[in-house]
This record gives sequence, C-alpha cells and structure tokens, in this order.
Amino acid sequence: MWPVTELWLADEGRTPEGAERARKLFEAHMPELVPLLERLARQLDRPHGEAFLTFAALRPFFSGCTQIGDNGTLLRNYDFDPAECEGTIGSTHFLRPVIGMQEAAWGLLDGMNDAGLAVSLTFGGRFVHGTGFAVPIVLRYLLETCTTVDEAIGTLGSIPIAIPQNVTLVDAEQAVSVFVGPDIEPAKAPDACAANHQHLPVPDEQEQFSRTQERLAAVRAAGTDVAAMLKPPLYQYAYDEGLGTLYTARYRPSEGRVTYYWPGESWEHSFARFTPGSRTVAFGQVA
Repeated sequence: MWPVTELWLADEGRTPEGAERARKLFEAHMPELVPLLERLARQLDRPHGEAFLTFAALRPFFSGCTQIGDNGTLLRNYDFDPAECEGTIGSTHFLRPVIGMQEAAWGLLDGMNDAGLAVSLTFGGRFVHGTGFAVPIVLRYLLETCTTVDEAIGTLGSIPIAIPQNVTLVDAEQAVSVFVGPDIEPAKAPDACAANHQHLPVPDEQEQFSRTQERLAAVRAAGTDVAAMLKPPLYQYAYDEGLGTLYTARYRPSEGRVTYYWPGESWEHSFARFTPGSRTVAFGQVA
C-alpha cells in the first residue's frame, strides 16, 4: 500500500523541519509508543517513513461510516474507497494484545484489546483541519494504553486531533460516543451512536451526498443488529464516490471476539483463536 499511502503525507512532512515537528508531537503525546515508532520506521525504510508513521503530518482524509455501542457490543460499518483501504486485520502485541482493522501500517480504524475495551471511528462531517494526529494512530494508542471507557475518554481529551472525528468506545460497563476535532473540546454525544456529523446537522447538499442524519436515525432504531447494517440505508453502495461499505465489524470486547461481515459471509477472530488467512470480497450491488 505504500505507493497509495505515501501520497497521504503532507508537504510539510517531507521537510526536515516538518518531520521534526511531527516527531516532537508524537513524543509529547504518545511517549510509550516511541520505541515502536522507531522500530517500524526502520522496517519501513522509506524516505519520510518515520514522519508518515507518526500520523502527525498527513493530509486530511474524509470517509463515511456508521457505528453504535450497546450492551458490551460495538457494531460499525466502514465506508471508504476500496482502492485506498489497506484491508488488513491485525493481531498485534506491542504493549498489550490488540486485534483490529489496520490503517497505514499500524493505525486502526477499529479494534479491541485484551482488557475488554473496543473503539472505532467515523468522520465528524466538518471540513476543518488543524495541528494534530490523524485519528487511526490515536485509536491504536488508546487500545495500547487504556483498559476502560472512562480511562480512554480521559486520554482522548489530552491528544490533539487534526480533523473532526467521532469515536465510539465500549467496555463491559458502558458505551459512549465522543465528538473530537481541532476546533472543539471533546464532548460526549447524546448516545453511543455516530454517523458523519457532530452537534449540528450538515448542510442539505452534504446530507444528500452522505445521508448521515438518515443513517444515524436508522442505526438508533436498529440497535446492534448486524442484519440492519448489511442493507440500506446503513449499507452503502456509493463506491465510485468513496462512500461504499467495505465491511461490517461486530466487537464483543469482554469476550475478546470480533466478527467481520459482508453480505452472505462472515469471518470471526478472537484472542484465543486468530488464524492468519485471506478473503476475497466483491463489492457492489448484489443482483
């Protein structure tokens, strides 16, 4: 994926000064992961590799997605361009055991840890950008260093986020969605549901394109029902616009289990049983 993902690096990250600023931001906010950053950068062995792996010098990127947490379950659809999704489910043991859908080598789109915490992300719907991290590395950091929703929310509030994001967190006791971004203080959503807007509705044109309010209403009505996630309006077919559903994930973190779904098939993994393998999935409208 390097030819694609390398294009995500902002021009600033390609300069010595920009790379140094990204490194210092990473050291300040994720010190526990610095040895891992250095090790992975050596393995990547590409120009600007370390700056890229900090996730603090990336261009803004925007996706779809719908997610809900309830009763120890985190359920989410990830909507994006199939050509730009790494498509790697990783079972890692950096600081602790973590399973999740990887993004850009070691970031996470969603995942869980062995302490029973699960997290996932959606784009927050506002096109603003500031100094901070692309959120996949923040999800990695939360799962590597936190054990509960409350602990993760506290940590999340201390980390600068580059673009608006909605983060849903689940453990055995509670489920919470949090709005974050470069221009707002972290704030809990009304419930543990999120699509692609935050406190305010998006403009009408954006709603017609993303259907974020429609999807949020639908997931609230359906709850953690996998079948509802696999059909419209929650399952999206706008692949040419980069908003097609690439997978559905259901995490049960207290059980250490996750199942990924596509129409007509599923694939389960757990900390007790994680078997390397691959799947070929055809995207598009089923006849």
